[in-house]
Amino acid sequence: MMSKKLFASSARLLIRSSSTLHSKAAPAMMSQPASEMPECNHRPAAYNGPSYEQILATRKNHLTPNLVSHFKKPLVIHAGHMQWLYDHEGRRYLDMFGGIVTVSVGHCHPKVNQALTDQISRLWHTTNIYMHPKIHEYAERLTAKFPGNLKAVCFVNSGSEANDMAMLMARLHTGNQDILTFRNAYHGMSPYTMGLTAHSTWRYPLPGINNGIVHVMNPDPYQGIWGGAACRDSPVQTTHSCNCTPGSCEAGNAYYNELEQTFKYSLPRGKVAAMFAESIQGVGGTVQYPKGYLKRAADLVRANGGLFVADEVQTGFGRTGDHFWGFEGHDYTPDIVTMAKGIGNGFPLAAVVTTPEIAATLGLALHFNTYGGNPMASAVGISVLDIIEEEQLQRNSLEVGTYFLKCLEELQKRYELIGDVRGKGLMIGVELVNDRETRAPLAAPHMLDIWETCKDLGVLFGRGGLHGNVLSFRPPLCISYEDVEFTLSILETVFEQHMSKRPRSWRDTTAYSHSTFDRT
Repeated sequence: MMSKKLFASSARLLIRSSSTLHSKAAPAMMSQPASEMPECNHRPAAYNGPSYEQILATRKNHLTPNLVSHFKKPLVIHAGHMQWLYDHEGRRYLDMFGGIVTVSVGHCHPKVNQALTDQISRLWHTTNIYMHPKIHEYAERLTAKFPGNLKAVCFVNSGSEANDMAMLMARLHTGNQDILTFRNAYHGMSPYTMGLTAHSTWRYPLPGINNGIVHVMNPDPYQGIWGGAACRDSPVQTTHSCNCTPGSCEAGNAYYNELEQTFKYSLPRGKVAAMFAESIQGVGGTVQYPKGYLKRAADLVRANGGLFVADEVQTGFGRTGDHFWGFEGHDYTPDIVTMAKGIGNGFPLAAVVTTPEIAATLGLALHFNTYGGNPMASAVGISVLDIIEEEQLQRNSLEVGTYFLKCLEELQKRYELIGDVRGKGLMIGVELVNDRETRAPLAAPHMLDIWETCKDLGVLFGRGGLHGNVLSFRPPLCISYEDVEFTLSILETVFEQHMSKRPRSWRDTTAYSHSTFDRT
């Protein structure tokens, strides 16, 4: 009789047969999923820095306490190469988290390294009171990636800065104050953007944080009130039933009606500044919305005098596979787009792209960003765009990501702790639950144990969602099918180990508490 693992491996090979980009790299069928880490010819120099104990002491005594380390024994990472990371003792890890969705084309990609080295040898910094060629060259390249009249760009240094700037632009341009965002959204941690972020775990008790901010019902087809088996724009749907028909989503209609209620009762009529939306919620646990919802929401916001802002900090630059920008998958064009993380492959770089008319509001007063669009950042940004195109990384994200999603769906059928599999391209979430019927989050001790064990076996990924119970896979876009096979074999091993425990242990929620771990 065929074993469960052999059957799973065979099913995965069938799923892969429809992909073309890496078809020559398909491994031969094995009696069990390959558990050996894929080979890598890169050999980093030996670590030659402070001792592990010194680093722990410095972190405790001299770094602020918001820098919380992952894992019981935190990692010291000293080198990286493409999809691989290396710790101070020489161990290699498959990075399925990409530095929190930040390493887009690969750690220390040689072409990015060369672009930065060339620029550093020529000019580091001069501020934008003088013109330097790179920011102008980059502005042309970046805005060419956008539809319509999204042709004006303001360069900054982080996602929080970008969303902060978008809030400022929207309020100045419309003359209105109120901004809407979803519960479960994450848009930054500056004092301005903290109001947009709707997670109690990410908010400080400060006055004025919510000034002019309205959080609306999150249109979540899995954990929300409405949602079924045909609502998401994803290769994998929820296991709930629904009565949706082509072109009409019941859940989308119901959530949209709730949004209308907010406009009717909680906002000044026709006086909205903006609505912010991640194309797929990142920190919130890879949450996708019902098809068509964002397009209708954008129309409603504009009908009430506001602008619609697409937060592409995590979903931009080919991450979702089928489009370069996540908002394109929702079939609408925003008024403002914010981006960071993958834009610079780990270099501090972010941007706000909008129309010239909206951008003109920044001319009402002096506004300056010392490092925004500096020569080094611009050179890196150009090289990232080049690599995504030259190495077909958006296509790789679509094909390898879809394969990964379909394989995870097969795992879901075998392991009852997997409540939901969702995402697009290489923006993937796996929600672990104590009980599929109630959808209660997997108890924290079990979640942390799974996370820790996968790390020990060589695979790194993140945790998302309010309760930190969503496995977050956001690898560099260069990963291969072999990397996915290795990740799946590790997940199978760890899930098998945990499911072999007494079933009652999975429902032990007495030890649950909000973890202080970084749930990004």
